Amino acid sequence: MRLSRISKANARRIPALGVAFFIALGLFAPQSQAAPAPAGTTVVAGATTPAGVSAAKAAAPARRSIPVPRSPDARTDSFGFKISSQEGAEESATPAAPTAEPARADGQFSAADECGDLSGVIDSSGAALIRQLKALPRVTCTYPLFNLTGETAGTAFREAKMVTVADALRDTSATYPGSNTTSIGQLVMFLRAGYYVQDNHADAVGDYGPALDTAARGALDAFFASPRSKDVTDANGETLNEVVTLIDSTHTAGRYAGVVKWLLAGYGGTWPGRMTLAVEHVEWVVENGFKAKNDGRGWRAALKADPAILDTWSDFIIRNNAQLNRLDVVSNVGRFLGYALDVPELKDRVRPLLKDLINRYPNVGPTAPLTMNLAWYTREFDRNNCAAYAICDLADRVLPVVLPIQHSCNPNLKFRAQDMSPGQLATTCNSLINQDAYFHRVIGDKGAIPGDVNTNLEVVAFDDYTQYALYAWAIYNVDVDNGGTYEEGNPTQAGNQARFIAHEADWLRPSFEIWNLNHEYTHYLDGRYNMYGDFEAGMTTPTIWWVEGIAENVSFGYRNERNADAIAVAGTKTYTLGELFDTVYDQTEDPDVNSARVYRWGFLAVRYMLQAHPADVETVLGKYRTGDWAGARTFLKQTIGSRYDAGFATWLTTTCATDDCGPLPEASSTPLCTNADPRQFDKNCRRENLAATTGNYSYHFLYLPAGAKELTITSSGGTGNADLYYGGSTWATTGNHQAKSTNAGNGETLTIAAPPSGWVYFTLAAAQTFGGVNVTTQYK
Repeated sequence: MRLSRISKANARRIPALGVAFFIALGLFAPQSQAAPAPAGTTVVAGATTPAGVSAAKAAAPARRSIPVPRSPDARTDSFGFKISSQEGAEESATPAAPTAEPARADGQFSAADECGDLSGVIDSSGAALIRQLKALPRVTCTYPLFNLTGETAGTAFREAKMVTVADALRDTSATYPGSNTTSIGQLVMFLRAGYYVQDNHADAVGDYGPALDTAARGALDAFFASPRSKDVTDANGETLNEVVTLIDSTHTAGRYAGVVKWLLAGYGGTWPGRMTLAVEHVEWVVENGFKAKNDGRGWRAALKADPAILDTWSDFIIRNNAQLNRLDVVSNVGRFLGYALDVPELKDRVRPLLKDLINRYPNVGPTAPLTMNLAWYTREFDRNNCAAYAICDLADRVLPVVLPIQHSCNPNLKFRAQDMSPGQLATTCNSLINQDAYFHRVIGDKGAIPGDVNTNLEVVAFDDYTQYALYAWAIYNVDVDNGGTYEEGNPTQAGNQARFIAHEADWLRPSFEIWNLNHEYTHYLDGRYNMYGDFEAGMTTPTIWWVEGIAENVSFGYRNERNADAIAVAGTKTYTLGELFDTVYDQTEDPDVNSARVYRWGFLAVRYMLQAHPADVETVLGKYRTGDWAGARTFLKQTIGSRYDAGFATWLTTTCATDDCGPLPEASSTPLCTNADPRQFDKNCRRENLAATTGNYSYHFLYLPAGAKELTITSSGGTGNADLYYGGSTWATTGNHQAKSTNAGNGETLTIAAPPSGWVYFTLAAAQTFGGVNVTTQYK
């Protein structure tokens, strides 16, 4: 999780494990049904390292947070609803290439394809090029051109050829018949492909300059001057929708604002599909028009020259409100009206339009993508002026409807959820409660940081990522360009509420999982027991190697999962251990490089130090626990320095390659049990080397005095697969028990609240023959 770089406000907000800002969010999809966890499913959340971590906004809420990376598996449908930010890349909404069979390096289809050989198009120029294009039997024959790279791309799309085709489009537009009978579509698609390839492979194609700008504008002027370009037919729409996209490709949104206005004014629900598609493609024109640096596309200037476009835009929504249904064209284009708030000269004009639209339609259900996106723009571009839109109570309106489920696991852990079954809540509670014991087995337990009163955690679980993106910002005043947000708040303030705001991993259904839950819960524990003060205090020196590394280690270790991504990069030996002590969230401009270093290499650095140099880890933590950040930094960089670099390099290529980087050691100071009966345990003691063959048991018991509040039993180490069963006042078996922990392997934990006094019984059951297993009991 990367830190949101925002003003100090006595809070630790850890952005949880996200990719590019709202601009890249597929912000709404049809409501999904939360599938109950299948029988036997263990509800624990993954912390798989994502492909990248997004840049945080400068204008962020008051409280700081640690955002969670968004899953690389999460849906990012190009037609999904979005919330946009100017801080995204200018080309964030670049239209995608059509889907088609990829061209070979020589530009040819397979022999069986009726489109034949494209090498004539690639290699020709001048009039011959135009003949080759118009000879293609259908528009889709141009699709493989979007996939060209390298020298072939340079040959196909050099500027002189683009000018030739633009001039041909201008000339052909003079007699445009309202259909593709003159093969005008092939010319349009060649230009689309050229701009697309040049945008992605400028090194191969070369720069485009004024000559093409002039030719392209002449072509577009001629097309839109043709009377038949306004035919409301599928035949015209087939070409028009691509020409509208070409407006975006040529960066000429302002020049053709009148075309946008005509489409918005004329569109109705009875328009044929291809004409509707032309309206849909207006999204790219207006979004990128607003975001262009220094108004390089002239869109803002066009709105200032003709602000009536805003009224047409609002009327487009109201007139077609019957279509508002999540993924409809009206919501998808309509939401960008809110961007006009970022044009100071338009604020007064657009405010009443937004107020009307946000309050005209419900903030939940099918109309939510429109109303909540428009409301978000008021927060982004007109912050602290909610009264102008009558939405100061927006959080109060949507909270009880969107997050109706409230559940307490115990006095220190509670849930607020959108759609979780009682079974899912119970199993998730158990997962976190048991993780607490596992964390202390790895780290030890010296008690909470003096003065830390973060005794309570609230987990907020939205139904999926799109619901999180729609509502979390409004309810909790957080950014949602991530996979969740952990808010530590001020750990020294009485009544402070630590909160992890998350969502279900809907792409993993029917399995149930809250994305990054165990990783983020480790941040809560680490902040309470290892890191003095709030998150900002811990960032005064580079501590990310530990903060993210221990979260990854505990998450993977507790879930008994292999960190395949970290193991895969270990052999590259990209970094020395000394370099990893310098890790910060924004190390480079490349989010993929940052993500790998923070999460994968953080995992490796912490794993190695816990295995090879536990005393040094304890020294560093001793300084972290007192807020001696400079002292910890001096110890890491001067006392340790490069001394362990060679050992770390050897460990990466040996232990990681042969033993999955080895087991996560436990810092248990629990003494061995001393009773002569090997079955009996006492308070806070352990027994080692327990064993049983498949189908058999290792039986155990201990005596609990009156008033015991909580009993924790943990097993670890060894080989095979031992499951843990608790029977209360009777012997425990697989068929007769009160609680169980049945993970793969031998890492099991049971936490029993309010156990009975007297003798209680628990059992290790051999799902597979096991040996060398250690068991620890503790009670409060």
